[in-house]
Amino acid sequence: MPLPRSPLVRYVLLAVGVLGLYALLHTSYISYSPISGERVNACFTVLARNQDWRDLRDSMKQIEDRFNHRYNYPYVFLNDQPFSSEFINMTQSMTKAKVYYGQIPTEHWSYPEWIDKQKAAERRKEMKEKGVMYGGSESYRHMCRFESGLFFKHPLMQQFDYYWRLEPGIQYLCDINYDPFMYMKQHKIRYGWTIAIYELMDTVPTLWDSVKKFMAANPELIPEHNSLWWVSRDNGTSYNGCHFWSNFEIADLSFYRSEQYSKFFDFLDHEGGFFYERWGDAPVHSIAAALFLQKEQVHWFRDIGYYHPGWQHCPSGDAWLANRCTCDPNDKSKTITNADWGKCSHQWELLPNTPSSQRKAIVY
Repeated sequence: MPLPRSPLVRYVLLAVGVLGLYALLHTSYISYSPISGERVNACFTVLARNQDWRDLRDSMKQIEDRFNHRYNYPYVFLNDQPFSSEFINMTQSMTKAKVYYGQIPTEHWSYPEWIDKQKAAERRKEMKEKGVMYGGSESYRHMCRFESGLFFKHPLMQQFDYYWRLEPGIQYLCDINYDPFMYMKQHKIRYGWTIAIYELMDTVPTLWDSVKKFMAANPELIPEHNSLWWVSRDNGTSYNGCHFWSNFEIADLSFYRSEQYSKFFDFLDHEGGFFYERWGDAPVHSIAAALFLQKEQVHWFRDIGYYHPGWQHCPSGDAWLANRCTCDPNDKSKTITNADWGKCSHQWELLPNTPSSQRKAIVY
């Protein structure tokens, strides 16, 4: 059918056509559908207290709106106390996915037999007087030990191959238009992160000494090509403090279940630093990844906008626009990736790639 002769009408029709084409291209660029119907055997894992349900509803709304409403990955909630009916009702109503609730075994949230409780109490008092963050908290230490080497041993976790850690009060600042679990599986990635920062060294004064003892006692467990340079620039003499901020992490649970990691955690556990100092799960996970994994097995999810009270990672450029981000990548008061304290993120990119002939040195 010929176009109308009126120039005005033709102009309007042409404009409508251009806008329609733009809308089509724009919609195809920002996909809200899974690439395929396949899902990975994975879950969100949440360590929580009964009073956390309000903050958790906010966190769940964030991850559901930005990602999980398209995939319905299940949730596993863990608590050292029985979950209240209020907590269960208020969290279960936030998702269409399956939700599991479990109590942590007493032996996973108590002192091991080799720990001197009086010495531990004295050390907590000393650290509190020195103003060390969470220095006087007993429960925080149980949490760090549990997250370091015990959470994946819970019966509810045995059915899963991958996990994504979720916490109260966090925010996801951009859409996630693909499946990070599937990405990790397809690319054989064992550990994923989004923020890397320096540790508060007064919380881990002897951690590296214990790591060096472990390395000396177990040289056969440590591959020649790993990521050690990222945490130690002097060939293992000292620890520079770099660690992945583990309040966000996505991991292949075969890494934590491996012989290497199991022996590493057991060694550190018997050193006593979880209770005599304040060793956190973030440096423990990070140092283990540096010792046992190659660069290609660890992935920086730079496109995932994430906020944990205090700091955020905010993508920039095309990723910021395409994923409907609401954060400001130039705000150095929040975006730690662009601030001095967050240099560890960019230093990760300086880590040299593993020679191709050695990339299959680690098999799980």
